[in-house]
Amino acid sequence: MDRRDVLKFSALAGATGVFTLAPVNFAAASESGSGATAGGAGANASGTDGTVQTRTVTGHLPTGVADFVYLPVEVPRGVREIAVAYTYDKPTVPAGTLGNACDIGVFDQHGTAVGGRGFRGWSGGARTEFAISAGEATPGYVAGPVEAGTWHVVLGPYTVAPKGLDYSVTITLTYGDRGDTVVPHYPADRAPGRGRDWYRGDCHLHTVYSDGARTLEQLTSLARAAKLDFINSSDHNTNGAHAYLGPYAGDDLLILTGEEVTTRNGHFLAIGLDAGEWIDWRYRARDDAFDRFARQIRRAGGIVVPAHPYGLSLASQWKFGYDNADAIEVWNGTWTLDDEASLMTWDNLLTGAARRGDGHWIPAMGNSDAHRDPNVVGLPQTVVLADGLDRQSLQAGIRAGTSWIAESADVRLSLTATGPQGEHAGIGERLPVAADAPVTVRLEVSGVPATALLRLLSDEGQTLAAVLPASGVLEWETTASLASYVRAEVRHTAASDSGALPGNALAITNPIWLGEL
Repeated sequence: MDRRDVLKFSALAGATGVFTLAPVNFAAASESGSGATAGGAGANASGTDGTVQTRTVTGHLPTGVADFVYLPVEVPRGVREIAVAYTYDKPTVPAGTLGNACDIGVFDQHGTAVGGRGFRGWSGGARTEFAISAGEATPGYVAGPVEAGTWHVVLGPYTVAPKGLDYSVTITLTYGDRGDTVVPHYPADRAPGRGRDWYRGDCHLHTVYSDGARTLEQLTSLARAAKLDFINSSDHNTNGAHAYLGPYAGDDLLILTGEEVTTRNGHFLAIGLDAGEWIDWRYRARDDAFDRFARQIRRAGGIVVPAHPYGLSLASQWKFGYDNADAIEVWNGTWTLDDEASLMTWDNLLTGAARRGDGHWIPAMGNSDAHRDPNVVGLPQTVVLADGLDRQSLQAGIRAGTSWIAESADVRLSLTATGPQGEHAGIGERLPVAADAPVTVRLEVSGVPATALLRLLSDEGQTLAAVLPASGVLEWETTASLASYVRAEVRHTAASDSGALPGNALAITNPIWLGEL
């Protein structure tokens, strides 16, 4: 593939950002396709039980290549299993220069249309090989019959070194009876719960079904140890785990089925999708596609949550805006400066909501984004006031902002606002009082270090702060004319004596809104 041809195609492709290679044809043993080397048994197209055919394709991708490179594979009838392995070179590059990183996945005979029916799996850069048959598939891939037609191996050259990227892809077809098709065992949408109560959950978690190191059994064991009531399956760009989650749920743990959608312009969580639903990730902010997939998520019973908006890894910064978000992940894993930036952005959005005065605002949530040790499941966790431990009730609580974020299950918190006639509002609610009516804000905290700093903040910024009182209670008197909203933070001891930055977060609440609409 000539560099000029690639760059010309990329320019013509526009929003699609794809390049398609010459097809690999298994119809005859002598057929190798452009740039392909045939190997293996060399059986005819019909094949016999146990026959194996192999083709290897090599090539070069220059800098400026499209986001996705498709390798069509003509799959004959009678195939029991398709297996793919790939390698690519990783040349040494100068400091500050991007090297080679190439992801991989596959689409079946239904095609590669964005948002279409063809998706059969994605492992990103976490695996160098995968296999699919009717009864089983490599984690991250979707088991099912290998039907005849044009399949597409998809390469995702995430970054390409200045000298380009040399790749090799080997496709192996094994013929024979397809065998039994896997029967999915999806988790239930509800668990017994405690009625209307506060439920703790972690909605951003990874397993061996994407780039995590933990099995489903290990993940759910850690969730239970963290005293969580619910979790959300959110492996990168795949629904591959959904069919196997059922046995790990129980009366004590609700498992929601979802996905982390990792585009080239930021990541977002699809939380609580209908089991088996898949959300496409092959677009950028300039493609004007995000709203389409946000609608798909909601049609599939889910909610949309931009993740780590200021993430430090390549392509993880959020660039789609917040108009179509149900919540924002302002705290992702161990507290760092990018979380501080996310928190400040979210607070500015609250001030904008106060200015509009229409009652519409975007709540905050927090999740661990745990992949492997030493990542801690449930650090942080979102504590949601919901009518029950079920998908719809939890999502309603997250969308309404009747929730707060905790470092662990040890942290307990209550934030309330009371008006002059006994009017009362809690986290995520509105206290409808006159602008000059006195309001008492009360923050009560337990399960945190004695040196913890309690903070109350409004649209003006920090209004009151104190080291944890012996009573665990901090109160502030205000009016709706002075504070459109009040929210609380609990912080560890300040990071420096100067006090320029507060310490790491222990808890963050959504706001209580003050005044009439």
